[in-house]
Amino acid sequence: MKFQVHASALAAALGLFFGSAAGGAWAASAAPQAHTHAPAANVSASASATLQLDHGKKWAIDAPLAQAMANIRNDLAARLEDIHADRLPAAGYQALAKRVNGEVAYMVENCRLSPAADAQLHLVVADLLEGASAMENADGHRQPRAGAVTVIGALEHYARYFDDPGFTPIAH
Repeated sequence: MKFQVHASALAAALGLFFGSAAGGAWAASAAPQAHTHAPAANVSASASATLQLDHGKKWAIDAPLAQAMANIRNDLAARLEDIHADRLPAAGYQALAKRVNGEVAYMVENCRLSPAADAQLHLVVADLLEGASAMENADGHRQPRAGAVTVIGALEHYARYFDDPGFTPIAH
């Protein structure tokens, strides 16, 4: 059976699944944020304000998480020139959003992290979902290009806070 994962539905389901303050906060943080053009707006405030290292070290990951994040990174890197030049069509952004949502669904299904690492990952995933939602549902308030930038910022946070030696953030 094939199904499409929408960011808001996935966030709500994950909030119910985790049934905790962290899960509920994660679901709430996946709601669309106000768009700004300040340089710091490349990543949502939720991740930058609360992500933290594990007593000075990066959080341990597992193979499914590494694979999903690499897939998201590679998909965006392949379209980076078009994103930067503002020539990626709406269908291209929608395809990227579908891939991000699919990889997030894969993470949810397959990742087995410690509870503390999982809580930190939720902050990164919230930004992935926020970016995917903007790419998928462009309107007057959410621009698909800004959504791609949000996903790239989430990838940068992943590289900074999670111990994935094979992962390289997108240089832009």
